[in-house]
Amino acid sequence: MRNLLLGVVLVSILNVGQAAAPDPAAVEAAVKAGMRDTGARGIAVAVIGPDHPAFVRAYGERNARGDRLETNTVMYGASLTKSVFAYTVLQLVDERKLDLDKPIAAYLAQPLPDYGNLPAYGHWADLRDDPRWRLITPRHTLTHATGFANFHFDEPDGKLRIHFNPGTRYAYSGEGLILLQFALEHGLGLKLGDEMQRRVFDRLGMPDTAMIWRPAFAANMADGWAADGKTEPHDERSRVRAAGSMDTTIADMARFAAAVVNGTGLSKAAHEEMLKPQLALTTRSQFPTLQPELPPGERFAGLSAGLGVVTFTGPQGPGFYKGGHNDTTGNTLVCVRRERRCVVILANDVRAERAFPAIVRAALGETGVPWRWEYGRD
Repeated sequence: MRNLLLGVVLVSILNVGQAAAPDPAAVEAAVKAGMRDTGARGIAVAVIGPDHPAFVRAYGERNARGDRLETNTVMYGASLTKSVFAYTVLQLVDERKLDLDKPIAAYLAQPLPDYGNLPAYGHWADLRDDPRWRLITPRHTLTHATGFANFHFDEPDGKLRIHFNPGTRYAYSGEGLILLQFALEHGLGLKLGDEMQRRVFDRLGMPDTAMIWRPAFAANMADGWAADGKTEPHDERSRVRAAGSMDTTIADMARFAAAVVNGTGLSKAAHEEMLKPQLALTTRSQFPTLQPELPPGERFAGLSAGLGVVTFTGPQGPGFYKGGHNDTTGNTLVCVRRERRCVVILANDVRAERAFPAIVRAALGETGVPWRWEYGRD
């Protein structure tokens, strides 16, 4: 009897917090229902177990001709690029080539505004009369706390400005990520595309992922569908942009998700730094980026910026996610940390985003992802 009770206790301990393995049929049913209900033409899904991708499939079409979407079809990564960039930056932190809290100004040979307004980077000259640019650190850029709008061209006059003291609050900014890229390239002398290729894509076995367009991608690439159902050709990006130039596949992103949830290629300290809550999110939704902060009692509890991701606490404990979006793209990466399980969704049809909550639920169970904050709707 004593041995039986001991066995029951051990089984109970092992099962605490464990979610059931995903049912491929349930995931597939959620995808197909989502495509039917939203009209989305193409969705690719990967479910990652504790150690490796467990389920990688693609559904629908990759273009208006009706060519089939495959697991190796090249799709636009959009802002999932930001998470891959953060993962790359943390390798540099591990190697002591970069300090998250050292001002970016200290890495540059001249004052940032003196570099001027550069088409390939940002409108740094616009900051000449605001000395707060000297305070911005890599951590501020990766937690979207620079004070910038998303991009300078979102400003009414097209000029980059700092709207609040860096580090004091969150406001989503792709331009902030571009500033850190500028520091790596002009301060440390690195080529970001080469660094990401070597440190992430080659290392993790992601053969069909790159930060700029490759002619070889043309044979199997996905065009996109907008909210009105119109198609748009795949954008062949010719410039490395930390904020969102990555092309990838669902098979490759499954490998990245497995790596990031397990901390492959990072020290334990750097992995924890990436995924821990860094800065509370205080607005009603992510967009528009420069909206008023809510009173403390009205904010999403447990919702914070990590480094290149958003962290949350839900029924399965702490998790993190990152979305990616443009007029014809909807992507998401969601992970629960305790179980080291993730789901990645790449959609070449922006209408698919409305199906994401049900697909994630079918893959991972209830997670607590703040869909209302991410999309401004439940």
